[in-house]
Amino acid sequence: AKHKATEAEEEEEEEIPVLSTCSGVFWLGIVAILISYMSDILVANIEDGAAAQLHVPAGFLYTIIVPIVGNAAEHTSALMFSYRNKPDIAFGIAVGSSVQIALLVIPAIVLIAWPMGQMLTLSFGAFETCVYGASVVLLLTCISDGRSNWPKGALLIAAYFCIGVGVWFA
Repeated sequence: AKHKATEAEEEEEEEIPVLSTCSGVFWLGIVAILISYMSDILVANIEDGAAAQLHVPAGFLYTIIVPIVGNAAEHTSALMFSYRNKPDIAFGIAVGSSVQIALLVIPAIVLIAWPMGQMLTLSFGAFETCVYGASVVLLLTCISDGRSNWPKGALLIAAYFCIGVGVWFA
């Protein structure tokens, strides 16, 4: 009986690809170009006075609102995998994005800015350093046992809210 359950689980896990690899890469490139274009429009609108018109600090828009909106598809994917009872994939999506930004994107932006004559460094202020450090400790505490529950989720949301308040008044 146990062998049959294992076979049924394996069959349920297999998903038939909707797109071929070539068409997937093609559409990924097209979507990346469109997102880049729309991001330029968004940044231009924030710089042209959207923050002043909305009476919201530009740093708050850049640090809190834009990442929420920009990563909506990623957040939705993590929620769908959580709903399907696949927490390892959901954690991988959520944590993987942060690790990707910290270890790849920020250093790459610094290196790309250098030949362009833009002065970007990895020298963060005291507030940013404390937020990054506290975020890492809080996340490690929440995911170290490999289980999730609503108090941990509420704690992470409260931490995000506190960071948002700090960015608003910074």
